[in-house]
Amino acid sequence: MTDILLHGCNGRMGQMIAGLLENDADARIVAGVDAYTGRENPFPVFSKIEDCDVKADVVIDFSNAGAVDALLAWCVENRTPVVLCTTGLSEEQLKKVEETAKETAVLKSANMSVGINLLLKILKEAAPTLAAAGFDIEIVEKHHNQKVDAPSGTALALADAINEASGGVYTYVYDRSQVRQKRDSRELGISAVRGGTIVGDHDVIFAGTDEVVTFEHRAYSRAVFGKGAIQAAKFLAGKPAGRYDMSDVIG
Repeated sequence: MTDILLHGCNGRMGQMIAGLLENDADARIVAGVDAYTGRENPFPVFSKIEDCDVKADVVIDFSNAGAVDALLAWCVENRTPVVLCTTGLSEEQLKKVEETAKETAVLKSANMSVGINLLLKILKEAAPTLAAAGFDIEIVEKHHNQKVDAPSGTALALADAINEASGGVYTYVYDRSQVRQKRDSRELGISAVRGGTIVGDHDVIFAGTDEVVTFEHRAYSRAVFGKGAIQAAKFLAGKPAGRYDMSDVIG
């Protein structure tokens, strides 16, 4: 049984993870942390991570950037592995993540979906072959109308996977409206669509002469990220100090 401390337990993702774990035979939540404590939970909830005195095998974090520094310090002090899902971290915080990984296990990925991480793995294998055959590469990502950043971190992760596997030859292009010229073969276009309640769609398009190969991923609910985080927590519990990501989980 994996004992989980849920950091950000009363947020939307925290409550989703709590629901997913209700019938899980291999993992359970032993405590939660959230600045908002007005919600009832079947486990003790602390308003600050510093006040938590419950032992856990691993932490799942879906909170906010302002809460991450204290969490990392607690994980180091208690030698507790952490699945870090909070986004929008500063460069200074990302450095702290790397420092924390020297003391305890830290798993952080651009996207917690198992499907997206499998797609990253596939793209690393497919991209060099298709690029060598002259295929142009474009990424189109679609999200709900409340998302404030563009392109998505996942779209950039997909682009980075392609670029790294291809020797770093591509330049990312986000907007062609101000330039009147034909497409350069070393461009990697990234486009963003915002509308409605789209959870997250990503299309990676390899456009060649007389044929198109498209890799696509559709997230129909945020549960896919919660399920991935739980799978990552089960994997990370008991692991030695170090930096991990979802590619380690899926093998």
